[in-house]
Amino acid sequence: MRLFETIDRELSPLRALVNNAGSLDKQSSLFELDASRINNMLRQNVTSTFLCSREAAVRMAISRGGAGGAIVNVSSVAARTGAPGEYTHYAASKGAIDTLTVGMAKELASEGIRVNAVRPGFIYTDIHADGGEPGRVDRIKTTLPMQRGGQASEVAEAIVWLLSEKASYTTGSFLELSGGRV
Repeated sequence: MRLFETIDRELSPLRALVNNAGSLDKQSSLFELDASRINNMLRQNVTSTFLCSREAAVRMAISRGGAGGAIVNVSSVAARTGAPGEYTHYAASKGAIDTLTVGMAKELASEGIRVNAVRPGFIYTDIHADGGEPGRVDRIKTTLPMQRGGQASEVAEAIVWLLSEKASYTTGSFLELSGGRV
């Protein structure tokens, strides 16, 4: 992958990766989904995470001359809720990210690589506009225990902590950033 070849050539050894792949398309029920939409969602949200994680792990693994590191995957609360009637294909893709996180955490721990995930809920980002409802967070926020949507900076701070040495004994874990939505 050209991205990782550039990192190898121009930057210091890779020690951290954040897989922040996430895309939405038009909200729809299960009845409106076809193979093309489902496969596109899986390619964008899952396959990209697999490939980037593999390339990072090759470079970080102690057995391959690396110095270890940390990977943080951005999942979604939708992986737990299923996003019925709106984004079941998105939710399924993020469920795959959760499974990948657990599997990689167990496989890569002895290589000095920690793998964790964050599960954002309703966060003020442009992803909702991509799905056709830019005001979605405002529509939903009063149903959340904290009565507000989250900010991207709150998600970023959790990711930074998981990448840091302060989280050195944390692997295979999920941080819920959902305003109390369970």
